[in-house]
Amino acid sequence: MQLDILAFGAHPDDVELGCAGTLAKEIAHGKKVGIVDLTRGELGTRGSAEIRDAEAAAAAKILGVQVRENLRFRDGFFVNDEAHQLEVIKVIRKYKPRIVICNAISDRHIDHGKGSSLVSDACFLSGLRRIETEVDGSFQAAHRPEVVYHYIQWNDITPQVVVDITGYEQIRKEAILAYRTQFFDPNSKEPVTPIATQNFLENLDFRARNLGRLTNVEFAEGFTVERYPLTNLLTDLK
Repeated sequence: MQLDILAFGAHPDDVELGCAGTLAKEIAHGKKVGIVDLTRGELGTRGSAEIRDAEAAAAAKILGVQVRENLRFRDGFFVNDEAHQLEVIKVIRKYKPRIVICNAISDRHIDHGKGSSLVSDACFLSGLRRIETEVDGSFQAAHRPEVVYHYIQWNDITPQVVVDITGYEQIRKEAILAYRTQFFDPNSKEPVTPIATQNFLENLDFRARNLGRLTNVEFAEGFTVERYPLTNLLTDLK
């Protein structure tokens, strides 16, 4: 299966929080999209790895992605080294995405920056034919995605590309709230975390509305990119 977009997250829910609206819109326009979680989020304060597995599956169903995989790296302790790069390379070569989306380049949680650099480096290395990988005994051909985008997470980062997600804000919210153990629930008995507050959910909505305001649409999601965005004509830009 060849995908148009492959979105990576250090933890289940990273992708939904960062770019669920964008993915939902691309899928609605006929694009093939997949998600790869690097860890199961087993160090999370709320819920458990098993619950997060079920929540991730529910979110994937809501979004309608083609595939979702989990590489089961160690939450909190995975590193950007050869062993981890090779596992990410195998996934990139397996699905041959045109576009890769991954974690914010720097963020409050240490896994987010690590995940960002790991996936970015693996995208480059995946294009080197002398790096040999195989899956189920079959040799994999080299493949390098055309572009790598980074979504925005906890930290306020100025985006370089903004996507209009107007009309997809509801499915975005539903995909996020599929992680019912992780976010605000007045009836929950679990410890309160920075993301398990009403303020956090309201700020997710505010960011999408504010990026929309700044770009003359209702809702938007922002990304940074590793190389200059290119357009054929200035008049194509909005």
